[in-house]
Amino acid sequence: MLELVKAGGWLMLPILLSSIAAVAICVERALALKPEKVAPKGLLSEVWKWLSSKKLDAEKLRELRRGSPLGQILAAGLTNAKYGREVMKESIEDAASHVIHDLERYTNALGTIAAVAPLLGLLGTVLGMIRVFTDIMIEGSGNTAILAGGISEALITTASGLCVAIPALMMHRYFLRKIDGLVVNLEQESIKLLNAMYGDTAVKEAANAPTEASKAS
Repeated sequence: MLELVKAGGWLMLPILLSSIAAVAICVERALALKPEKVAPKGLLSEVWKWLSSKKLDAEKLRELRRGSPLGQILAAGLTNAKYGREVMKESIEDAASHVIHDLERYTNALGTIAAVAPLLGLLGTVLGMIRVFTDIMIEGSGNTAILAGGISEALITTASGLCVAIPALMMHRYFLRKIDGLVVNLEQESIKLLNAMYGDTAVKEAANAPTEASKAS
């Protein structure tokens, strides 16, 4: 392995650093984007129990906000619930935008690595071929060892860049798709909270509103 790195030339260093960064990002995102960590099951039910039993105080809200991304969204909505449905909805949307930004952390860097790594390999190919033609001009075409060194450098950097770029691109797409699914789940849970808090109120208001017949009488 070390011999391949040496044979690939100095461009192998940024390619190797890119591969290390890609692996680190993939591990970090895989741990951070676990569904049970982002939107724990049963959290909404637990919050509703707190509301029903009137145990939802400032300490519970702080605990909810620190617990998970879904907890951050629900806590933001519950903090402003007393101001009405629209204000609560706006608070949820604002908190959700921050949560989504956190969920997408490092994904742009992973996409950049997927785009840059093959270009580094291509640059190594160009430099390797330049070396080959320079050696041909100086030594002639009879020295196959020198020619093989330049061609080897060109092929090794290209292959290395692709070996980094292909998995990085696949993981980038995978994480984006996973984030989309998590966002949908967060949206559904937030809507459930809104409907649970204001759905019954809306029904009662509609029931108590005077009908056209009563107005006529």
